[in-house]
Amino acid sequence: MRHILSVTVENEPGVLSRVAGLFSGRGFNIESLNVGPTLDPGVSHMTITTEGDELIIEQIIKQLRKLVMVIKVVDLTTLKAVQREMVLIKVSAEDSKRAEILRIVDIFRCKVVDVSVDELTIEITGDQEKISALISLLTRFGIKETARSGTVSLRRAMQLSS
Repeated sequence: MRHILSVTVENEPGVLSRVAGLFSGRGFNIESLNVGPTLDPGVSHMTITTEGDELIIEQIIKQLRKLVMVIKVVDLTTLKAVQREMVLIKVSAEDSKRAEILRIVDIFRCKVVDVSVDELTIEITGDQEKISALISLLTRFGIKETARSGTVSLRRAMQLSS
C-alpha cells in the first residue's frame, strides 16, 4: 500500500543523505521525495512517498524517529490531507491534433508552458488521479518526455470522520 510520510527535520547539511541512507540501507523504496524549508529557517519539511504493508511502514517510522535531526514523523495515509504533484509533459502536437490537445488542457485546467512547431509542453498540478487521467488521454498523441516533482502534502486542519 502507498504511504505518504510527513517528516519535519532540522535544516542542516547531510539530513537528506541520512534519511535516504536509512531507506537504502534497509531495502525500503522511496517512490518520491520532496524537501523544502518551512517558515522557520532552521526546519525543513519532507514529504516521502513509499510503499509497504503496515509492519514495514511502522519500521520506517520508528527508524526515522531514531535519527537525531528528525523532529516529527506523521503518516498522512490515515489522515485527511491535501496532496499535490506538479508534472511537465512534452507531447507531440501536429497541426491537425493541436486543437484537441488544447481542449484537453483546458478541461484539466493545465497550462501550456512551451510551444514549438510540433510539440507542446504542458504543466499540470493535482492529485495522482488527475495526473494519471491526463497522461492517459495524452498518450495517444505521443508523450515525448515527462518530469514529476513528487508528492507534496500537508495534513488538513479539520480531521472530521466521513
